[in-house]
Amino acid sequence: MPPGITTLAADAPALSAANTGFMLICSALVMLMTPALAFFYGGMVRVKSTLNMLMMSFISLGIVTILWVLYGFSLAFGTDAGSIIGWSQDFVGLSGIGVTELWDGYTIPVYVFAVFQLMFAVLTPALISGALADRVKFTSWALFITLWVTVVYFPVAHWVWGAGGWLFELGVIDFAGGTAVHINAGAAALGVILVIGKRVGFKKDPMRPHSLPLVMLGAGLLWFGWFGFNAGSWLGNDDGVGAVMFVNTQVATAAAMLAWLGYEKLRHGSFTTLGAASGAVAGLVAITPAGGAVSPLGAIAVGAIAGVLCAMAVGLKYKFGYDDSLDVVGVHLVGGVAGSLLIGFFATGGVQSDAKGLFYGGGLDQLGKQAVGVFAVLAYSLVVSAILALLLDKTIGMRVEEDDEVSGIDQVEHAETAYDFSGAGGGSSSRSTPPAPGTTAAPTNKKVDA
Repeated sequence: MPPGITTLAADAPALSAANTGFMLICSALVMLMTPALAFFYGGMVRVKSTLNMLMMSFISLGIVTILWVLYGFSLAFGTDAGSIIGWSQDFVGLSGIGVTELWDGYTIPVYVFAVFQLMFAVLTPALISGALADRVKFTSWALFITLWVTVVYFPVAHWVWGAGGWLFELGVIDFAGGTAVHINAGAAALGVILVIGKRVGFKKDPMRPHSLPLVMLGAGLLWFGWFGFNAGSWLGNDDGVGAVMFVNTQVATAAAMLAWLGYEKLRHGSFTTLGAASGAVAGLVAITPAGGAVSPLGAIAVGAIAGVLCAMAVGLKYKFGYDDSLDVVGVHLVGGVAGSLLIGFFATGGVQSDAKGLFYGGGLDQLGKQAVGVFAVLAYSLVVSAILALLLDKTIGMRVEEDDEVSGIDQVEHAETAYDFSGAGGGSSSRSTPPAPGTTAAPTNKKVDA
C-alpha cells in the first residue's frame, strides 16, 4: 500500500472528486468485512457460542475506531521516528487536518486515507478472534484488542506502509496487507492460543459448525468487501493498477476455492460448503499482498497454491495439539505467508513496481526481501501477542470458568442466546385461537424444549 510521498510544489496533485468518491466507497466495503467476518465465524461455532463470536468482531469496530482517532493514525502514519514508529501531533485526535488537505502525493484528502486505513485496523484484531472461540472472557478480549493494536498493529502498519518504515524502505511488497494484516493476525492467534490452551473437549467432542448457510453468507460478503480492501489500496484509480488488482482478486479467489475443493475431494471424498468458503478466504488472503505484482495467470498460481497449502495446514492443529478453533492459523497465517513469498517468484515487474520475481528474471533478490518481511512480522506478533495474553491471564484471567464454557459462553457473557426455540412448533399464545364462549381449552401434556 503506497504511503505518502513528497512532491515538488509545481507537481502537487489537485483533489480528485472521482478518486475521493472511489476511496470512500472502498472504505465502506472494507468496513462491511468486519460484520461479514462475524457471520463467517458465527456460523462456524456451536449454537451456544454464536453471539459471543459475533460480538468479538463487532467490539473491534468500537474500540479500534476510537483508538485510531486518538493516537493510532499518528503512530501508524505519522512522521517516521527511527523506522519503527510514526508520530504527528496534527494526526492526534485528527484535529490538525484541513478539510481539503491532501495525503502527500495523492489526490484524496487525508481524512479519506485515514478512514480507509481505519477499516484495516478494525478488521485485523477481529481476525484473531476465530482462534479463541468458546473460551475467552469478553472483558479480557476487549482489553487484549486495546493493547494489541497499540503495541503490535500500529507499529507493524508503520513498518510496512509508513514512509520511512524499515520494511517499506527495504522494498518489501505488501499491496494490501499480507504481512500487516494476515500474518500479523495469524501469528497473534497462535501466540494467544498457546497461552490460554484448548477448549474443553478438544479432539473428543464434535464441534461442528452450527450454520453453514451463515458461513457461506459471511464468505460471500467477505469476497464482496475484499474488492474495496484490495483495489482501494492503490489509493486511486488513474493508472490501471487498481483494476489489475481487482481482476487478480477475483481470479485468485476462484482458483483457491477450486484447489481447496479438489484437495478435499481427493483427501476426504467430498466437496463441502465449508471447504468452498474456506478456500475462497484462503485465496483472498494470499492475493492481498501479491495482486499488484503479478499477472492474472500468476494470480491463478498464487490462489491455487494457497488453496492447497491452507487446506493441508488446517489439520496441523490435531497433529501438534494447538486448538485453533476456526483455523485462523491455517488460513490467515499460512495464506499470508504463501502470498507474500510467492511474490518473489511471480512478480512481473510490470504492474505496481519494476521488481521482478525469480520466474521473470529477477533472481532471488525480491524473494529474500519478502522473507525478511514475513518472518519479522510473524516473530514480533507471535511473541508480543503471547506476552499480552499471559499478562492478562495472570491478572484478570483470559478464560471463562470450565462449567461456563460447557454450558455456553453466550449466556454467561451476554445473557442472551442466538436462537429462541421456546415456541417451536406451537406458535405464541397471542396468535392462538381462544376457546369458544362457555367452553374450556383442551388440556395438553406437550412439553416444549427451551
